Amino acid sequence: MDKDPVLPLRGPQDDGKAITILGSTGTIGQNTLKIIASHPGRFQLAALTAGNNVALLAEQAKKFRPRRAVIANTALYGELKELLQGSDVEAAAGDDAVCEAAAMPSDVVMSAIVGAAGLKPTLAAIRSGATVALANKECLVCAGALMTKEVKKYGATLIPVDSEHNGIFQLFDFDHPERIESVTITASGGPFREFTLEQMRGVTPQQAVKHPNWNMGAKISVDSATLMNKGLELIEAFYLFPLRPEQLKVLIHPQSIVHCLVQMIDGSVLAQMSLPDMCTPIAHALAWPERIEAPVKKLDLAAIGNLQFETPDTKRFPALRIARDALVAGGNAPTVLNAANEIAVSRFLRSELGFLDIVKIVEKTLETVDNVPLETIDDVLACDRAARQFAENI
Repeated sequence: MDKDPVLPLRGPQDDGKAITILGSTGTIGQNTLKIIASHPGRFQLAALTAGNNVALLAEQAKKFRPRRAVIANTALYGELKELLQGSDVEAAAGDDAVCEAAAMPSDVVMSAIVGAAGLKPTLAAIRSGATVALANKECLVCAGALMTKEVKKYGATLIPVDSEHNGIFQLFDFDHPERIESVTITASGGPFREFTLEQMRGVTPQQAVKHPNWNMGAKISVDSATLMNKGLELIEAFYLFPLRPEQLKVLIHPQSIVHCLVQMIDGSVLAQMSLPDMCTPIAHALAWPERIEAPVKKLDLAAIGNLQFETPDTKRFPALRIARDALVAGGNAPTVLNAANEIAVSRFLRSELGFLDIVKIVEKTLETVDNVPLETIDDVLACDRAARQFAENI
């Protein structure tokens, strides 16, 4: 498959970096603000955006005083404006306003809007030439080849924020990729790692969102429970790093201490390790190419005692196999995969679909929608809409 690997293009930045956070009220956004608050004077906020949580967005804006606060839901504009009354923060609303905020002059844009909804704002940030701290894996899953071409065209930089990809980014020898034999990303296995298929048949949304190690939003937690999250991460890694699909591997690692393994051709294996706290990769992305203190506990291997690894069971967790097949198939398959999965997970969270039916919906959608190449972002968005409609019809 042809692709343009993403390599770091920018050098050191001065202190006082301007930061825009797309999705500031989510888990990643809140942790980003936590790190910024722990380094007074080092960062300044250009813009904050949120989807519907207008109260928290206004609270964040009054505390951190960005130039602009944007709520995607236009029905909440009046409430946001009223909540920000008396402050010097400009209020705005709507999807176009979110994209405008993404394109504001910033040194780093944290892309933390969950799902395909983050595609257009992230593209706007890339086209501004900013360093984009990418916490939205769906952007590369849906439009990997197009996004990476835009990165090169506009001189932007992608710094992955997912703990696994951020770990690879720290270890990867971009100057000599031929020295790397394989890259392994790890998965905790989720809350149902030891469940039988019969046990998983009856699990509830409340059970699925209780991740054993990570504090994440509902959608990502369900993806972790099905292992679809790891499948999406395989596709993301393919577009972030100059690797072939067969060089990408997955291991189950219940402790979530080792985030990735980079196997060299001479037999050496490099591992990136830290406690499962998203503040670590976020701090790395914000400070790159430097490093800053992160408000996290430090890793104590002696206290942990042992680290466990297992081969993924793709019979009980077929999402991983289906995602890899979509990666190999190319074309619009990853876009269809992501769209169908978002619909199915949403239905499951509303208790309208069984847990095991999530992957069945995705597989049926992939089997039915024709695989065609995607030439433009409009093609991607059209494919995304069509796949969602088909999944809804199922």
